[in-house]
Amino acid sequence: MIEIKNVTKKYGKKVAVDNVSFTVNDGDIFAFIGHNGAGKTTLIKSIVGIHDFDEGDILIDGMSIKKNPVECKRLMAYVPDNPETYEHMKAIDYINFICDMYETPLEVREANIKKYSKIFEMEDKLNDPIDSYSHGMKQKAVLISALAHDPKILIMDEPFVGLDPKAVFDIKEILNEMVKEGKIVFYSTHILDVAEKLCSRVAIIKAGKLVKSGSMKEIKGDKSLEKVFMELEEK
Repeated sequence: MIEIKNVTKKYGKKVAVDNVSFTVNDGDIFAFIGHNGAGKTTLIKSIVGIHDFDEGDILIDGMSIKKNPVECKRLMAYVPDNPETYEHMKAIDYINFICDMYETPLEVREANIKKYSKIFEMEDKLNDPIDSYSHGMKQKAVLISALAHDPKILIMDEPFVGLDPKAVFDIKEILNEMVKEGKIVFYSTHILDVAEKLCSRVAIIKAGKLVKSGSMKEIKGDKSLEKVFMELEEK
């Protein structure tokens, strides 16, 4: 479970996240949506322990990210909107480097690297240097590194950007498989029709404030998620 409790994050006088609270339960695919600059990435980086925050707390399975950062991070994998890697490395070396940090057992990582490199059609490309990759291939390498250590919680910021249609389909299948195992998927997106079909719960943030949060059915009612979002943006 992820519990966001009255979190406020400021940059000088600017309030980027303003007293936000919501819960993400085990087995949720949770969509976090808002326009550019609404506070999505700031809150995501606070959840995964990259950014500190000024007020409130974030609990990962009951542990505070402030007080127990290492224990919390062991449970999570983070895929940023821009795939940032050590580009001089071969992809397989980068993936194993990430697994080493998580102390992933050899048999687990080998099975997962084989599984996900096959799904993303990267089997014959993992020995190539990352700086030779396209944006989409870099994104796939980062996804494999995130999934290889078998995280309980997968957090992604705009995960579908730059990916081909097959890779988008494959990710959706992987996410559904994860939540069937009781894991958590939390991601931000601007692709609202995909979020509407894929996600069980959703939160909408505007100018740093949470304006809606709940089950997808509760939030959209008999409208589309896109229609609900645009109506909230116009207020």
